[in-house]
Amino acid sequence: MSNLNLFWHRRDLRINDNIGLYSAYLTSKKIIACYCLDPVIFDSNQIAPAKVTYLLESLQELQENYRKLNSELYILQGKPEQVIPQFAEILNIKSVYYNLDVEPYSKERDQKVTEALKEKGIETKSYWDQLLHNPTEILSKSKTPYTIYTPYWKNWQQQIKPISMENINKFEPLTETEKELIKNTNIINLPTAKELGFIWDQPLFLSAGEKAANDQLEYFCNNLIEQYQEQRDFPAIEGTSRLSSAINLGVISIRKIWQSSVKIMEYCRSDESRNNILTWQKELAWREFYQQALYHFPELIKGAFREPFKNFPWDNNREYFEAWCEGKTGYPIVDAAMRELNETGWMHNRCRMIVASFLTKDLIIDWRWGEEYFMKTLIDGDLSANNGGWQWSASSGMDPKPLRIFNPASQSQKFDPEGEYIRLWVKEISSLDTVELVTGKIPELTCYHCGYTTPIVDHKIQQQKFKERYKLQKM
Repeated sequence: MSNLNLFWHRRDLRINDNIGLYSAYLTSKKIIACYCLDPVIFDSNQIAPAKVTYLLESLQELQENYRKLNSELYILQGKPEQVIPQFAEILNIKSVYYNLDVEPYSKERDQKVTEALKEKGIETKSYWDQLLHNPTEILSKSKTPYTIYTPYWKNWQQQIKPISMENINKFEPLTETEKELIKNTNIINLPTAKELGFIWDQPLFLSAGEKAANDQLEYFCNNLIEQYQEQRDFPAIEGTSRLSSAINLGVISIRKIWQSSVKIMEYCRSDESRNNILTWQKELAWREFYQQALYHFPELIKGAFREPFKNFPWDNNREYFEAWCEGKTGYPIVDAAMRELNETGWMHNRCRMIVASFLTKDLIIDWRWGEEYFMKTLIDGDLSANNGGWQWSASSGMDPKPLRIFNPASQSQKFDPEGEYIRLWVKEISSLDTVELVTGKIPELTCYHCGYTTPIVDHKIQQQKFKERYKLQKM
C-alpha cells in the first residue's frame, strides 16, 4: 500500500504543472491536498474582497478537479503551524509537500510549520514553482542580487527556462480506514467570502479558476500579444493579458505562460510582432525582478530602498488622500482610474503609474499609504509587484532614473486622446468636450453644474515643491 502524502496549496491553485505536487506524485500516487485559511491573512484588512472572492472560486474549481482524479482538497482554518501538523498526524501522513514563496511572512510561517511537523516525525519537502528562476538563481557577477532591472533582464533572458511537468491523470484513492480518519480531522466546508467577512457584490473582473485562466491565455496569445507593445498603455483598449490575478494565485503555470509566448514568437512573420512579444516577456521578467528583490531585501515592505526617501518629509494630508481614494481629485484621468479600481477591483497598469505618481509627487503623500490601499482593493494584489511598482513611482525604490514625475494632462492626451476611458468612469463629465477631458482644463462653473470637483492641487506648484524637498534630502 502506498504512503499517503499531503500537498499544501498556497499560491499554486492548480493540479497541472505544479512542481511541488508533481514531485509528491512521483513518490506516491496517493495524495490528498489542503488549503489553510490563515487568520493572519484573512482576519486582516490587507486583502481585497474581490481577491478573496476570486481565491475562493478558484478553490472551489480546484476541489472539483481533485475529485475528478480520485482525490480531495480539504479546507483547514486556523494557524497553519497548528492545524496542518494536527491534520497530518491524524492521517499518518509521511511527507508534506509545498511550494515556496518570497514574502517575509510566508517564509516565517513555513519555518514554523516545518518545525512543528518535524516534532511529529513528519518530513517536509519544498520547491520553487511560482517563478521561472528562483530568487537565488539570477545573481550578478559578484554573486549579489540585482537592484537594477536592465542588467537583471539581460541575465534572466539568457537563462534556459524550465519546461512544464506532465499532467497528473489520476490519484490512488484513499482506503476506507483513511476515509474514517478524515472524519476525525479539523476540516471545514469551503466558506463564502461573506462568511469570512468580505463583501464583493460586483461580477469578477475575470472569471476565477484554472480553466478560465487557460482560456484567457489562449485568447491573449491568439488575438493581442502581437500588438502588445503598441496597445498596452491605452486603458480604453483591451491590450493587456489580464492574467495578473491568475499568475498571482498560481491558477495557471508561469511555465505554460512563458512557453506560450515562445511558441507564438517562433511563428511570427515580422520583427514588429516579435518586438511586441518580447515586450510582454520583459513584463514577466519585471515580476521576477520584484520577487527576487523582496526575497533578498525583506525590509522593502517597511520603507524606502533609496536613502533620500527613508525620512522624506511627506505632507500626508488626510483629506487629499481620501479624495484620491474616492476618485475626486479634479484630475479626470486620476479619478477615472481610482473609480475603476473601486468598482472592479482592477486598474490598468498605465493608470497605476499615473495615480501613484499623482499621490506621491502632486499630493506629496507617503507611497506606503497608496500601497496599502491598493492591497486592500486590488483583485491581483501582489506584495512584491505592488511594493516594487509603488517604490518605482515614488522614486524611492530600485531605479536608475530616480526622479520621475507624471503630468496627468500629458498622460491623458497621450494614452486616452479621445477621452474614452475618462468618459467610461467619470460619468458626470462624460458629455464635455474632449479637449477639456484630456487636458483637465474644465471651467469652474462647468464643474459646478456637472457636480465634478475642481482640482484639489495645482500640478506645477506641487511638482516644484516636491523637487525642492527632494533636492534638500539629497544634500
